[in-house]
Amino acid sequence: MENATVKKRILSGIQPSGRLHLGNYLGPLRHWPEMIEEFDCYFFMADLHTITVRQNPADLRRQTLTLLAQYIACGLDPEKCVLFIQSHVPAHSQLSWVLNCYTMFGELSRMTQFKDKSAKNADNINAGLFTYPVLMASDILIYQADMVPVGEDQRQHVEICRDIANRFNGIYGDVFKVPEPYIAKVGARIKSLSAPASKMSKSQPDGCVFLLEKPEDIMRKFKRSVTDSDTERCVRYDPEEKPGVSNLIQIYASATGKTFDEIEAEFDGKGYGVFKPAVGEAVVETLRPIREETERLLADKAYLEGVYRAGAEKAAYVANRTLSKVYKKVGFLAR
Repeated sequence: MENATVKKRILSGIQPSGRLHLGNYLGPLRHWPEMIEEFDCYFFMADLHTITVRQNPADLRRQTLTLLAQYIACGLDPEKCVLFIQSHVPAHSQLSWVLNCYTMFGELSRMTQFKDKSAKNADNINAGLFTYPVLMASDILIYQADMVPVGEDQRQHVEICRDIANRFNGIYGDVFKVPEPYIAKVGARIKSLSAPASKMSKSQPDGCVFLLEKPEDIMRKFKRSVTDSDTERCVRYDPEEKPGVSNLIQIYASATGKTFDEIEAEFDGKGYGVFKPAVGEAVVETLRPIREETERLLADKAYLEGVYRAGAEKAAYVANRTLSKVYKKVGFLAR
């Protein structure tokens, strides 16, 4: 009899190319711990993807370990999900070469992210940047993932992954599970504190609050945050007319659990001078346990090494089964 309790598998990764920020956390990351109760989850540090842009090697190693610690500090229990470093599972790269031979040049040339990144890195338009979607497809297909959490900027990558899987399956039979995009709870869409028309990004550090930032630095950023130039100067949610204040209300609501109406009532007649520090303090308290737990974990390198070693073993077991099947299908002689 078929086991009805088998969980669907979800895979997701973040590049360790920079620091996680408030937008990452209040957006998708905060909801990942809920996912591990419902799904069979594989979360990884996407260090192979990171090197399409030149990295300082020592920084990359440190950031990879820090990202792992932050995953755990944000609620991803290594006993309930698989946490691993992408480069520790060679099957990702091995499958990527095979799938490169089943991906069309025209498909890759139409990828909008390649065009965007080429424009930003004009002096380093490398082949890895071009074939990046194939490695991403390999990340997903090698674990036979049912679903992949995606935002709008990654939807095109899931589409090409499905195209590659269907093309391969059409030639060799039912080899890969064709993944569906998983529209996860996105949480708040946090904007930059210095430019509320743009989303919060590490490329605008003045308007970006990082998860491991010192409380005094967080407070300073909120006190300096852009509000609005209107004469009304009241705390009211109106994204069109008051984008700066509305962004702060969104952040405060996410940090405290209060509704927009409750926030407007709380700060009625008090103005921005009272409101902005209150938002800053709420964020400081929201991030404090994450920062403290991350620092504690980073001081215990042996524990983190144990987590990523065990994660790589579990991931490799699943990945190598898929790779063996693929190698056999394309005609490689078994070792």
